[in-house]
Amino acid sequence: MPTGAPRVFVSHLAGVAVFDPNGDQVGRVRDVVAMLRLAGRPPRVLGLVVEVIGRRRIFLPMTRVTGVESGQVITTGVLNMRRFEQRPTETLVLGELLDRTVRMVETGDPVTVLDVAMSQLPSRRDWEIDKVFVRRGRTRALRRRGEALTVDWSAVTGFSLEEQGQGAENLLATFEQLRPADLANVLHHLSAKRRGEVAAALDDERLADVLEELPDDDQVEILGKLKEERAADVLEAMDPDDAADLLSELPEPDKERLLDLMRPRDAADMRRLMSYEEGSAGGLMTTEPIVLRPDATVADALARVRDQDLTPALAAQVYVCRPPDQTPTGRYLGIIHFQRLLRDPPFTLVGAAVDSDLPTLPPDTPLPVVAGHLATYNLLAAPVVDETGSLLGAVTVDDVLDHLLPPDWRERELYAGMALPEAADGR
Repeated sequence: MPTGAPRVFVSHLAGVAVFDPNGDQVGRVRDVVAMLRLAGRPPRVLGLVVEVIGRRRIFLPMTRVTGVESGQVITTGVLNMRRFEQRPTETLVLGELLDRTVRMVETGDPVTVLDVAMSQLPSRRDWEIDKVFVRRGRTRALRRRGEALTVDWSAVTGFSLEEQGQGAENLLATFEQLRPADLANVLHHLSAKRRGEVAAALDDERLADVLEELPDDDQVEILGKLKEERAADVLEAMDPDDAADLLSELPEPDKERLLDLMRPRDAADMRRLMSYEEGSAGGLMTTEPIVLRPDATVADALARVRDQDLTPALAAQVYVCRPPDQTPTGRYLGIIHFQRLLRDPPFTLVGAAVDSDLPTLPPDTPLPVVAGHLATYNLLAAPVVDETGSLLGAVTVDDVLDHLLPPDWRERELYAGMALPEAADGR
């Protein structure tokens, strides 16, 4: 490779913005597509997987990349908006090569792939992967010499072999800043094998957040690959309504085994949610809104609202009940919106500031009526109350949208009626 030829480590491209020649952002890089070759020849880089509007993934050929520098990718401005479909001869570098165990050609020692680097050839149209950043084994002697090193592609072997138990540490490090919905999109586009490995490497809270953003089929597949004890822990970490929806997708014996492994209170919430008709207020609600007694203060309410684990919809208001201050037995008195909490002095009792005039939703309220209720009163969430006046839970606008949108809304084309330029991608 000539001196000064561009070299880029692929992990540094993850999430990098892609711009057209006018400086308008068209998407973000999610992976690199390469084609492995025989006899130790460096893989040819075919292009980039770019996520554009609506989380749609397209293929951007390297021949249409005019610059990879300063944390950005510049294109010719002509994109083929057809959805990317991986071909059998193609390899996703981030999704499939990172964390692999390969061997040094010279010594046969196993090493773990931390990253790979791609370089532009003298033709300035083609790129290839020419360097591999690896970590040696963890013996004491090697630790004194240093564990990580960069070697030529030809110095390692084993990339084309099927590997069981491939780790996910470096792939997750590459995407650690992604929001749960974006990480879910990454998982959805991995192979089933790789998806299971990445899910196994996530902690329970992170995996719970990601599962809530995945299609039902992916949720069931991932949960089925976890040990039952861990699957129960992940379900407990999910929002109750999302966990109940996922349990409802499982065969009855599997569902009962997982419920038996869960904490009694969480299992009781799951069973209660699954007892309501799908699409009703009871089936949509969460059983964990912010509930306070009337003698709590505004300062108490604001402290609860500050919980970073709450969604914006749940943090928008608190629900006031007579003891016991928890669902489903607390006697509902009313709600206090977040704005009211900001206006009143901290020592004010919530019982004196409660809004008791807002209508509540019975648990059998159908989805269209729930949606109309939120729209009519400009609410992010609404209380669900039974005939005895007990607070059962709260329906949030995000759960209503999830059920109003088509089942495959995460995969739907958002380009109907748009005139989009087409270009041959050379694949």
